[in-house]
Amino acid sequence: MNPKESTVKNMPTDQADGLRQLMSHGAGQMLAVVGSGPAVGATSVAVNLAAALAQQGKDVLLFDERRGRPLQTGQRKGRLLVIDTALDLQGALSPLAAQADHVLVVLQPNAASIKACYSCIKKLHYAHALQRVRVLVNRASDKAQAQHILANLAHTSGRYLSLTLQSAGAVRADARLSDARRLNLSVVEAFQTSPATIDFHQIASDLLQWTWRPLDDGEASAQATARPTSEAKPALQMH
Repeated sequence: MNPKESTVKNMPTDQADGLRQLMSHGAGQMLAVVGSGPAVGATSVAVNLAAALAQQGKDVLLFDERRGRPLQTGQRKGRLLVIDTALDLQGALSPLAAQADHVLVVLQPNAASIKACYSCIKKLHYAHALQRVRVLVNRASDKAQAQHILANLAHTSGRYLSLTLQSAGAVRADARLSDARRLNLSVVEAFQTSPATIDFHQIASDLLQWTWRPLDDGEASAQATARPTSEAKPALQMH
């Protein structure tokens, strides 16, 4: 899942109007998933995290900024919006993603990707005055490798950017990810016992414990109404 890079500045007028309408009614809870460079698997992370969150009972709306249709206010109420984020040419977030509760930057465990990740975080920090960024290592060989990378990035970011870099975990390299793509499914849906699925569920579980902005009364009511029962599976909607 490596869609071609595009920018929010080139967003179609109807989509931009939809986002302006959405923002005018309050942002709610949002997670912005950012690829630190091309082909790091950010879209895969966004899709699979959203699927794992839905399976854990969260009412999720997944939005692809590159190809998404305009969001309507009613679609957003009481949901966690997971944004597959498109950075602009300067490496900045869209107006919508800039309002996210958490920015999650995805990288892969190689020197070029680690360098690109630091550059991406630096641009985000200066563009939006971010004081905290979450980082996820995608396609890691093991947990120790991911922890080593994240520790080095956290040290460098804290020293030179005065920014807190927090680990969002790691997803192991898993052949089932490619198999799921061929089926046009998330690996979480297609292969429920695969290593990557286990990792996505762990990350989703941890993510639900992060600090999020409170829902307003209307959103909280909508979320309570939408909460799945034991007989009904939560729906994951993609736009």
